[in-house]
Amino acid sequence: MSGDRIRGAFIGLAVGDAAGWPAARHRAALHAPWSRRLHRELDAFAEEHRVTTLPVPFALNQPIAPLAVGPSDDAEWLAWTLLTIDRPRAAAFRELTGVRARISVATALDNLARGVEPPASGHDNPHHFDDAAAVRAVAFGALGKDPTEDAQVTNAGDGLLGAQAMAAAVAAAVASGSVGQAVEAALAVLPGDTAIGHNARVALAAARKAGDPFGAVPALDAALLDHVYSYGVGAAQTVPVALALAEAAEGDLARAVPAAACLSALADSAPALTGALAGAARGYGAIPEGWLAPARTLAGCCLPELAGKDLIELTKGIA
Repeated sequence: MSGDRIRGAFIGLAVGDAAGWPAARHRAALHAPWSRRLHRELDAFAEEHRVTTLPVPFALNQPIAPLAVGPSDDAEWLAWTLLTIDRPRAAAFRELTGVRARISVATALDNLARGVEPPASGHDNPHHFDDAAAVRAVAFGALGKDPTEDAQVTNAGDGLLGAQAMAAAVAAAVASGSVGQAVEAALAVLPGDTAIGHNARVALAAARKAGDPFGAVPALDAALLDHVYSYGVGAAQTVPVALALAEAAEGDLARAVPAAACLSALADSAPALTGALAGAARGYGAIPEGWLAPARTLAGCCLPELAGKDLIELTKGIA
């Protein structure tokens, strides 16, 4: 059964990744640059002329496959982590070239190239607080491994704690099938006097009071999101939301992930993290059948060498 839950964690993350609106933007990177330039021009036109019809990613005369429903950055970084998990982490990162990544990862790669080693590569980093390592930590948790060495390459502070919490939660869910035990495992590594620890407890209280994942969306927005900062990938927000919604849905991915996707400011990773927790608790067999095929195949929009790879095939031998 643990193998089913490991696969559930991986595909659950991919489903959540695909469900968030940023996935189409990430996958549009596979199209010619002019299409994204035109998208920006249409957006500027709408702003200038007070038009409420907003542009969405489009193909025009290019292949439409990249814009089909499917996973994007989070699933690719999870797959890369799985493929390199037994290697020294800084060495694995140093070999990356030509990738698209979060600011924390891009900065860490620059730091490593300049000879700045972990943990300084993650600490001396303007996005040390983001959730890039929390996404990668799903692989570590599924395999019962410690994500700290990996996380310290790119993150520190709440970013490091977020990775440790996700790994602990996924490990507990895979071992027990209980989202409640997953939440308790995460809280055990999140001190209450940190931003992420405080937010996790606030988010859980708000969702418990609402009693339903979709019903919790307005309360979570009010409790965690000040809508001041320009990037919605802070681990202190996305990891607490994932814990709260996975618990509120009792591990039901079909209820948890759509609710996470409704928090549009966090949709780049909160749905993916939520899906990973739900999938780890309920297993691969509980994921809606219609999502299985679209979620398995990686597009290569961030790590080109992964284009066409099957996420389930990558888990063979470990799950």
